[in-house]
This record gives sequence, structure tokens and C-alpha cells, in this order.
Amino acid sequence: MNTNRPRNTCDNHKAVWSDQLTELAELGLLRTLRRVDSAQGPTITVAGRQLLCFCSNNYLGLANHPHVLNAVKNAVDEWGWGAGASRLVSGHMGPHEQLESRLAAFEHMQRALVFATGYQANLAAIRGLVGKNDIVLIDKLNHASIVDAARSSGATVRVFPHLDYAKLERLLDRSGDARRRVIATDSVFSMDGDWADLPRLVELKECYDAILCIDEAHATGVLGAHGRGLAEMMGVEQHIDVVVGTLSKALGGIGGFIAASDAIVDWLVNTAGPFIYTTALPPAACAGAIAALDLVKQEPQRRQRLMSLVQRLHTALGDMRNENVPCSRSHIIPLIVGDSKEAVRLSKALEAEGLFVPAIRPPTVPNGKARLRISLCADHNDSDLDRLIVALRVHGRWA
Repeated sequence: MNTNRPRNTCDNHKAVWSDQLTELAELGLLRTLRRVDSAQGPTITVAGRQLLCFCSNNYLGLANHPHVLNAVKNAVDEWGWGAGASRLVSGHMGPHEQLESRLAAFEHMQRALVFATGYQANLAAIRGLVGKNDIVLIDKLNHASIVDAARSSGATVRVFPHLDYAKLERLLDRSGDARRRVIATDSVFSMDGDWADLPRLVELKECYDAILCIDEAHATGVLGAHGRGLAEMMGVEQHIDVVVGTLSKALGGIGGFIAASDAIVDWLVNTAGPFIYTTALPPAACAGAIAALDLVKQEPQRRQRLMSLVQRLHTALGDMRNENVPCSRSHIIPLIVGDSKEAVRLSKALEAEGLFVPAIRPPTVPNGKARLRISLCADHNDSDLDRLIVALRVHGRWA
């Protein structure tokens, strides 16, 4: 008996999977993994080639920053690698407590709670805030983690069209029988790069005695005078009830967090499955996040540099501006192609020019809205941007 042969327990269904994968390929929707053979940065190595990377969420260039790496290495020496258990068993270690204290101070909240991923943080936040007899109201283009959390919460879910706050108000007005109302939204939307109108949402939550939960995943470290996010930029921090954030984008590491009141955090510690039943984040990951928070505070020039690049790219794209190049105000710039196969064609054409910008296709975005999602990094230089702009003019059929 050959015990080294890979197991194949689904032989009877092989034809089914093969046919479905073939259908995805014909529609331009088949995804494959692309191996990266370098550290994350403005340039990465893919299939033996160095490519300029314009798709990463490493917005401030901290994923490979020496200060962060040294903090991680020192923490591994002191604390080891794995936490060994969930936080409520034996996994609650010094770096977790230190990071949560730093995040609470950073967000101007009473407490913070760290999770293994940002996805888990959204699951915990929304499922902890609502249940049976409650209502949760979500923007149609919210991140999938918010949608999944709302649908699995047991609450009534109402979806309003993207940024349609008149519709949101009508839904709130008809929700008088709900025990509790929660409005949940991204602050910066991950695929379109546009912003929620947080002052308007604050007005609505106060008028209807709702709870406002915002996901600052793509804004933390980037927006606001101190990098605290869109709520800081729009001057409404004191009116936000719950902030969800991530350690894996501008902060360059892994993990997520919730910042809220003492009472909400205590409730989540006692009830949130994604917190209770998951092994704690490695302590060295916490140390890396603390070091990244130091850099957000000490090096504001990083987000200033990022935003100067954003403005330069928007200006350069000005003469291509039409329905395919929507007005994003952020470091996430979508180029709407429409057809999935055409988006793949454009992505491959850019890769041939040495630019890595994968196509984003349904179900990540709506049908007919396949795109390239360009994201910039503070470590990109002007010549990097020039190469991207020239290639888009040559290969983008809208130009």
C-alpha cells in the first residue's frame, strides 16, 4: 500500500468540480494563487520577475520596516512564537494587554480588544451588539465580514443602497419595534475607495437612538491628522460607539481589534465566539503592531507622502476620467472595466509591463463591475507612478 500517495476522497465528484471550474474559466472568473518570493514592498518578486506592486494594503510601507521587524524579533526571543491557547485560558499574555492599552489610547476609547483577524473582529462586534428582536442596518457595499456578521447575528438585517442615507432614514423610521438598532458601515470602502458620510450617520444614530459601528480598516493609520481614521478626519470621533480596525493593512501585520466602552468590551470577552474559541494572536504580532503604532505617531510624513502620491495619480488620470474611472478620494483607486475577461486582459497587459495589479471580479464586486483596484504605498516613488500612468494610457481601452 502506497501511503505517500495524496488522498483523493472526492473521486466520485471529480467531474462535477471540473465542470464548475471550467465554467468559471470561461466566464473569466477563475482565480489562481500567485506565489510571491520576496518581502512585501513597493516591488515584489512573482514568477522570477520583479514587479511594481499596486495592489497591496501595505499603505504605509510598514510590513517590512526595520523598527517593526526588530520589535517582532525581540518579542520572539522573550515570549516565543505561539500563544498556546485562547485568551480566556492561558493565552492572555503581556503583549496582548500592552497592545490593547495602546489601541484604546490611540482610538480615544475606554477599552480595546484584539482578535486574530479583522474579519473576526467584525463578526464579534456585530454579533455582540445585536441578536433576536434587534435590527442591524448595513450599506450594500460593506465588507463581506460585516455582511456575514449581520446575517449570522439573529437580528433583522436591512440593507440600504450604497451611501443612500435617505433610504437608511426610512428604514430607521420603520424600525420602532426593534429592541436595539445598529448601523454598521465601512468608513473607507475597500473596493471603491469612497467614504461614508460619518457626520450624517451620527445625526441619524442620535435621532433614532441607534448604535453606530464603523470599520476603519482602510483608514486606520492613513486618514486624520494623527492617523486615527476617517472619524478623526471628519471630526466625529466622540460620537462613534464602536470602532473596528485591522492590524494587517497600514499597520503592516496581522490581527484586528474593537475599540469601545468598558461595558461593550466586557460583554464581548464573555460572549464573542471569535474571541473565546480562537487561539490568541502570537505575542510577537502584538509587538509588531505596537511598533507600527509608534511609527504612525512619529512619522506623519508617511501618510503625507502617500496622500501626495494619491493626488498626483488622480491628477494624471484626469483626462481619462469617465464612468470607468470614478472619483475616489482615497488611496484606493478603482478602474472599472466591467467585463471580467477584459479586466483579466488589462491586468495581464500591465504585468507584461512589470506592474502587478490583479483583476478584481465577481463575487468580490457586483456583476458587470470587474475592475483593477489600484492601491498606493508610501514607499512608491514618482518614477513608479509614471510607469503605471503610461501603461494605463497604452493598455486601457477607455483612454
